[in-house]
Amino acid sequence: MDLSGKMVKQVEILSDGIVFYEIFRYRLYLISEMSPVNIQGVDLLEGNWGTVGSVIFFKYTIDGKEKTAKDIVEAIDEETKSVTFKIVEGDLMELYKTFIIIVQVDTKGEHNSVTWTFHYEKLKEDVEEPNALMNFCIEITKDIETYHLK
Repeated sequence: MDLSGKMVKQVEILSDGIVFYEIFRYRLYLISEMSPVNIQGVDLLEGNWGTVGSVIFFKYTIDGKEKTAKDIVEAIDEETKSVTFKIVEGDLMELYKTFIIIVQVDTKGEHNSVTWTFHYEKLKEDVEEPNALMNFCIEITKDIETYHLK
């Protein structure tokens, strides 16, 4: 059985899409201020904010459980306004062999949106789909939007 998967979810946002992109590219450290219930810390371990190859450590809470993730910024695409993160350490690596998160901001016309895409490979067949993580990402998106609409 194939253990690899893909999950995609798009959320329309009312606030400026460029602001979202800049947060995910250059200012990830601000997310803990905008979504403190979900993200307790974002630390740069190697490299510089907004550059490919940077290593970032996240402390977060999903379903009341504290978790961590060490990510490498794998790709940044200015044209599509997307940032790709590869998880290399942390709680997700107990369930998945590989886990990549792509966040893309669409700023075309009056309607802006944020699309979250997961590419992953489970370690075992009985590992659940990452629905809780996707819901978490959608919640963060809504928290960032609420913060900017104040």
